[in-house]
Amino acid sequence: MTDVFKLGFIGGGLNSAVGTTHFIASQMDGLFKVEAGCFSRDPEINRQTAERWGISPERNYASFTEMLDQETGYLDAIVILTPTPDHFEPVTQALKKGYAVICEKSLTSTISDAISIQEVQKAHNGFLAVTYNYTGYPMLRELKHQIDNNQLGMIQQIHIEMPQEGYSRLNRDGNPMIPQQWRLRDADLPTLSLDLGGHVHSIIDFISGEKPQQLVALQSSLGCFSQVVDNSLCIARYSNDLTCNIWFSKSALGYRNGLRIRVFGEKGSAEWHQMEPEFLISHDNRGHKIFLDRASVEVGVSHLPRYNRFKSGHPAGFLEAFGNLYCDIADSLSVFKKTGTQKTREYVFETQHALEGLIMFKAMTHSSNLGTWVPVSGS
Repeated sequence: MTDVFKLGFIGGGLNSAVGTTHFIASQMDGLFKVEAGCFSRDPEINRQTAERWGISPERNYASFTEMLDQETGYLDAIVILTPTPDHFEPVTQALKKGYAVICEKSLTSTISDAISIQEVQKAHNGFLAVTYNYTGYPMLRELKHQIDNNQLGMIQQIHIEMPQEGYSRLNRDGNPMIPQQWRLRDADLPTLSLDLGGHVHSIIDFISGEKPQQLVALQSSLGCFSQVVDNSLCIARYSNDLTCNIWFSKSALGYRNGLRIRVFGEKGSAEWHQMEPEFLISHDNRGHKIFLDRASVEVGVSHLPRYNRFKSGHPAGFLEAFGNLYCDIADSLSVFKKTGTQKTREYVFETQHALEGLIMFKAMTHSSNLGTWVPVSGS
């Protein structure tokens, strides 16, 4: 594929959490080029971001609506990097104007907004991909390959956790470390679920293909900000008798990002840690323990050139995982441009996937409030 797709960013200024990551990852393999943007509501941040990234002043816009109006016919896709509560308007307006949309997770804050986006996308035959970056790690894709090829047998359990410490940590002066203000407000769904739960849901779906049917959950506030949920525990029954044990938290002292996945099947098990992303550890039912990396002769996908921008032994990480997602999105977008239809792709997450996650988070909140098992409606 030789297409180089032209991007416009909405949000993602120099002071954002993910802007620079998306800027680098999108252009890592020469498949996209950022050419325009409305990077921030703050005029100075907006100007500085455009200047840092080499965006010409005439294509640096004060409002996203102005950019959408002026860039019609010039840009191939719009990347939405505003805070999650502010996704709905730019996503829907971009789709209505015929732009393909790449949106940072979570797609929206509410189920109703996600349904509305899905309806707009269908009405305008639009393209929309949501980025869940951890699924781009080569060894996590290797784990998916093992499961798809029945190397572990029927999957019986998945234990997944994503502990972080940000809401319990203190700074040098002994005061709480203050996150972005929008993360300190819960609405219909806890912001914790949108921030961390989205990754957990996407990974389970990604590696297993199963859907949640019923769950029991406990949500609590344990850190410095009592107005928001910062710790969530869940046991979920999925399709095909899969049981999942889920924990995600921002009040787990000692964990910068402790994402860990353990999968247990009839014939074997496997585990992957985000802090040591180069290794997939497997166990079989004869007592063997196997360490795999991208150079192992037994691997099925992680040895491919696309995952080896530099050879094994020189660790690939977070940015490269994001870059892998952008490669997948470029492939999907290329097909869309040629056929007019967004085809379901193995590594590209679409609107329905994002909606399913929000429905699961609603069930978790409902369960926690009731203190009982609840069905996952819409599964």
